[in-house]
Amino acid sequence: MSDPAEYVARNRALWTQTNAAFTDQQARRSWAKDGIAWGVFKVPETEVDVLGDVRGLDVVELGCGTAYFSAWLAKRGARPVGVDVTPAQLETARRCMGETGIEFPLIETNAEDVPLPDASFDLAVSEYGASLWCDPARWLPEAARLLRPGGRLVFLTNSMLVTLCVPDEPGHATENLLRAQNGLYRVTWAAEDGVEFHIGHGEWIRILRDSGFEVESLTELYAPEGAETHEYYDTATAEWARQWPSEDLWAARKTG
Repeated sequence: MSDPAEYVARNRALWTQTNAAFTDQQARRSWAKDGIAWGVFKVPETEVDVLGDVRGLDVVELGCGTAYFSAWLAKRGARPVGVDVTPAQLETARRCMGETGIEFPLIETNAEDVPLPDASFDLAVSEYGASLWCDPARWLPEAARLLRPGGRLVFLTNSMLVTLCVPDEPGHATENLLRAQNGLYRVTWAAEDGVEFHIGHGEWIRILRDSGFEVESLTELYAPEGAETHEYYDTATAEWARQWPSEDLWAARKTG
């Protein structure tokens, strides 16, 4: 496992910059949407049906960013709590709360070490939050601790395939493998100072099981027909992502 004191600070700095460059402007539009959609290419939840009925559920979003996903869940009757390590992102979320009237608690903390009691939630979610920016060997056991017995974890992150095909310098995923999968875990990029975590399906399953989860499903997401390359998150073009899965959507249940 990596030292969180180092990579958490780097990721906080990166997301402070990203919030100023993009997510603060995007947040208002995201909060205003009614339908839940997953990932860069906005695959509708109605198609993947991974969340189920969230009415009345206590939900923790691990790495919530501007908390639009928690807002979507709140519109459906859930009781979300957003957790994020970047003050600028949470400040944007608070502004959106004031504008929309949708309110829920926000906690500034590393999603690997959340100051909330054991067994507090029915559902934990992460859409490119802890699922990408936290150490799986740390955040998955923490998610299990926060969940009640039988509680569910649903998270989205980059596919291993897209990670293997993206050049180190800025650029879209190619049709060639550009790095080895064997030994891949902590990943940094030449153009930014953040630290990501990427592991293969087998390693995800091992850590999930060791953390007390049973895998329910893995849905590999492709760009829908008509989708366009994202204006900011352009790791993969829409054309690439229509041919190969660019994102993995996991669902697991706490067994204990």
